[in-house]
Amino acid sequence: MPASPILETVETSTGPKPVFSVVWLHGLGADGHDFAPIVPELLRRDWPALRFVFPHAPVLPITINGGHAMRAWYDIVSLDFGKVREDAAGVRRAIAEVEALIAREHERGVPANRVILAGFSQGGAIALAAGLRREQPLLGLVALSTYLPLAAETLAEATPQGLATPLFMAHGTQDPVVPLVAGQKSAEALKALGMDASVRRYPMPHSVCAEEIRDLSDWMTARFAGG
Repeated sequence: MPASPILETVETSTGPKPVFSVVWLHGLGADGHDFAPIVPELLRRDWPALRFVFPHAPVLPITINGGHAMRAWYDIVSLDFGKVREDAAGVRRAIAEVEALIAREHERGVPANRVILAGFSQGGAIALAAGLRREQPLLGLVALSTYLPLAAETLAEATPQGLATPLFMAHGTQDPVVPLVAGQKSAEALKALGMDASVRRYPMPHSVCAEEIRDLSDWMTARFAGG
C-alpha cells in the first residue's frame, strides 16, 4: 500500500527542539484550528519542550448530513450507536493518515514512544482505532467525547502494544451527540482487555470543560515524567 500523503497541519512548539509531540485530531466538521487554542490552557511550566500537531481532516461527503461535504475522518452512515455507523474503509484510511503523521514526528526526532495521540469526537474515535492497532506503542492516547469505532474489528485487531498504551478517556454526562453510554461501553470493553484507562465524566454537553483540561494536564504530566 502506498504511503498516505501528509495532511496539512496547524503546529505549535512550546520550546526549541521538542522532545515530545502531541498529535490532536479534531471532530466532524471542524479543522486543525479548532483545538489549537487549548495549548496554553494545558501547559505546565515544568513540562519539556513539546510540539503540538493539529491536522486538517480531508473534506468528505457525510451520509447523515445528506451527503454534504465537510472535514471528516470518515463517513457516518447512521445515527444509531447500536449499529456499525462508520465507513470501515474511511476509518482505515484515516488510520493510515495518522500513521504518516506519527512517522513524520519520528523523522523530526520524536519517536512514537514520545508521542501522545489525542482526539475529540470523531477524531477521538480515530485516535483509539489507530493507537490500539500499533506495533510500536505510543506514549499515550487521549479520547474525548467519543467511542470505539468498528468495535468488534478494532478489539480483534488490537495489539498487545496498543492495549499497553495508557489511555485518558473523558465524556460529558449531557452529551447529545455521542451518548455517554456509548463512551462507557467502549471504555469498559478496553478495560476488560487490561488497558490502563483513566475514565472521567464531567457535567457538560458535547464539548470540553476547564476541569477536564486540568485533569488531562495532570495525566500528561505523569506521561512526560515517565517518558
